[in-house]
Amino acid sequence: MAEDIQAVIWDFGGVLTSSPFEAFNRYEADNGLPKDFIRGVNARNGETNAWAKLEQSKVTAEEFDKLFREESRELGHEVPGQDILGLLSGELRPRVVEALKACKSKVTVGCITNNAPVGKGAGMQSDESRAGEIAKVFDLFDEVIESSKLGIRKPDPRIYSLMCEALDVDPKKCVYLDDLGINLKPARAMGMTTIKVLDEDQLLRDLAEATGWSLTA
Repeated sequence: MAEDIQAVIWDFGGVLTSSPFEAFNRYEADNGLPKDFIRGVNARNGETNAWAKLEQSKVTAEEFDKLFREESRELGHEVPGQDILGLLSGELRPRVVEALKACKSKVTVGCITNNAPVGKGAGMQSDESRAGEIAKVFDLFDEVIESSKLGIRKPDPRIYSLMCEALDVDPKKCVYLDDLGINLKPARAMGMTTIKVLDEDQLLRDLAEATGWSLTA
């Protein structure tokens, strides 16, 4: 497939950085919450809940805090939304960043990220130095689409079409990586080769297999 690939399109959190789900699970353990409780709150009424509204910039951080408290309380445990916002920024995965650079040396690269208008930059960082590191990675992309700026979010099919239009590529000649299966479905329906990211090693193996490129040092 390598000769036919026109672009590799990436999710950011949970792909180029560690997953916020890991931070959610640590928070749950520290606060006596059931495992994956936070993900459960975010999944309930997934098109209209506090999380969906935040990622489309339909609510402020203060409004999100109140809405998330209400939604989590309805499921049995009141959790401040402000606490959740502090868990969103992950750690960069250096080997994956190198893989991104390898892809960029061969084809166009883009990023579609569901993010929130909080913290510093597209990576939602609270720390200035880390925000600078994240910004350097975002600078590698030929195109970045942020849900919080666009007002629509994955898995809305329009966001994938907009990326292909911006990069001027055929979706059938694209590889797309995301850590959420629900976000892969529209890309796959458009004809993209999709990779569900579980961890770094698996990502690098599957991307190398999908492209035929050597991506590891």
